[in-house]
Amino acid sequence: MVFLTEYAGPLFVYFLFYFRMPFFYGLAKAFTSSPHSVVHLACCCHSFHYIKRLIETIFVHRFSHGTMPLKSIVKNCFYYWGFAAWLAYYINHPLYTPPSYGKKQISLSMIMFLICETGNFSIHIALSNLKIDGSRSRRYPFPTRNPFTWLFFFVSCPNYTYEVGSWISFTVMTQCVPVGLFTLIGFIQMTIWAKEKHHRYIREFKDYPRIRMSIIPFLL
Repeated sequence: MVFLTEYAGPLFVYFLFYFRMPFFYGLAKAFTSSPHSVVHLACCCHSFHYIKRLIETIFVHRFSHGTMPLKSIVKNCFYYWGFAAWLAYYINHPLYTPPSYGKKQISLSMIMFLICETGNFSIHIALSNLKIDGSRSRRYPFPTRNPFTWLFFFVSCPNYTYEVGSWISFTVMTQCVPVGLFTLIGFIQMTIWAKEKHHRYIREFKDYPRIRMSIIPFLL
């Protein structure tokens, strides 16, 4: 319930700004549409990201704990909903200006966004398959035939690597400062989680590949 609530919220919040509700930009701009195609593309990408998260929560993820503290839903929703409102306000603002390098910048970042989203989903499937047989024995993740999982050769948490890549791509696509700040904060938090999981793997498994880093190949 915590994850469903925190991921469904940004979808709803973003649409309020995308459709320009009158209490955000004034009556003169109420229910108007942006003339910039990147604004509509950004809405599609943002919606796709959180719809994917909802699908993964329902059908893919296998949770170790059945419950979470009540305060988690307040904290997580404040983070996701608040940032969704902040970046949506600027991206959908009537005075928003498109990226400096136009269609090339938008197209390249869009391609990278889709690659990273696909990679993130592939990693979540691979992690879920580790527990599909119901065994309680601990195993560390490894690459499969899916090329998107080959990042496991170099990092312990490629799902975070792809996640950061998605938001970097979204930042470049929209050229929006709030998106960049959201990406930076997310990267810092995911790096902390990745390093914790990486060190846990090293402690638990004597044969754990030493070439792997936490989140960035050969660096971090």
